[in-house]
Amino acid sequence: MEDTINLLGHALRKVVGVLARQQGWGLAEGTAVLAERAGTPELAASSLKAALDLDWDDPAALPHALRVVLAAVGRVEGLAAELGGGTDPGVARGLAAARQVRDQDVACDEQGVPQIRQGVARDRRISIEDAQMRHGRKTKSVRIDGYKRHVLADLDTELVPSVGVTAANVAEAEVADQIKADLAAQQRTLAELDIDRAYLSSSLVRDRPDDLVIFCKAFPVRNGPRFAKTAFTLDFDQGLLTCPNQVTMAFVPGGKVQFPAEVCAACPLRAQCTTSTRGRSVQIHPDEHLLAEFRTAQQTPHGRAKLRERVKVEHTLAHVGRWQGRRARYLGQRKNLFDLRRVAVVHNLHVIARQPSPAKQAA
Repeated sequence: MEDTINLLGHALRKVVGVLARQQGWGLAEGTAVLAERAGTPELAASSLKAALDLDWDDPAALPHALRVVLAAVGRVEGLAAELGGGTDPGVARGLAAARQVRDQDVACDEQGVPQIRQGVARDRRISIEDAQMRHGRKTKSVRIDGYKRHVLADLDTELVPSVGVTAANVAEAEVADQIKADLAAQQRTLAELDIDRAYLSSSLVRDRPDDLVIFCKAFPVRNGPRFAKTAFTLDFDQGLLTCPNQVTMAFVPGGKVQFPAEVCAACPLRAQCTTSTRGRSVQIHPDEHLLAEFRTAQQTPHGRAKLRERVKVEHTLAHVGRWQGRRARYLGQRKNLFDLRRVAVVHNLHVIARQPSPAKQAA
């Protein structure tokens, strides 16, 4: 991964390289000549930061480097216009990438001085060579750069009928369209779905047929020392929510139930329920009925046993990851999806090879 300084330098170096080819020079020689002509000789170096020759422990080094590369953007744009190369697709892509990095990573303070933006811009570009790679997070402390791979495994056969690849900043649920397209191409339908919670908002769950059985570990419901949502009774047939003190309110999926402040103020269980002067509120998930079923199933030995079956999917994902590796082999989501499908085929062949011979099965 490259930081802002290197991203800008990488994009501008590619532009100067394309212009050098247009002028009939070799890449190295032409880049050096044109970078000097544009007043940005640092772009000809193999390492922009080395060419800047700054003490990066000095707090003033980063602002200075940023000013240099931002000035280089304008100078390279001027060079492209001077040489008439602005219409070349390679030049246009490189300049667009440099502007995109500048706009997403740089902000001006109150005095108009440019500085690195605090935080991460939405849909931030992290690579010049691969415009589709993105930053993402698995947890607050675990970051993902590039792409996420998704695997649908058949728990009965351990084969992989469908896979998907999304940018790292895309929610897991967004892969559902790729999964459904693979299943439709094979004329296969889902009878049972054992999924991670991250996929609960996907169209696989949201648009599920009535006969699809779903198993998933429910989100934990906590409210500190006070009554959690599970202490309330939900009547889904009538759309009624009853609190521990037997006060009933109507609810709609995806909405919020606000108990009257005066009712809560007089409630003998108030200290165990809420400290809000406006009364207790309970948020109802759009698919609360399904989540309630998950929580109920988790309380039974059979339900917990079904949840443990999904460990096969984690093993499959680990096998696929071991063969494919942690780094994307290709540029772009489409080619990396093709690579994941290739690895899934290899996995399936291994699974088939492990099956006992027909003679042993008959015995």
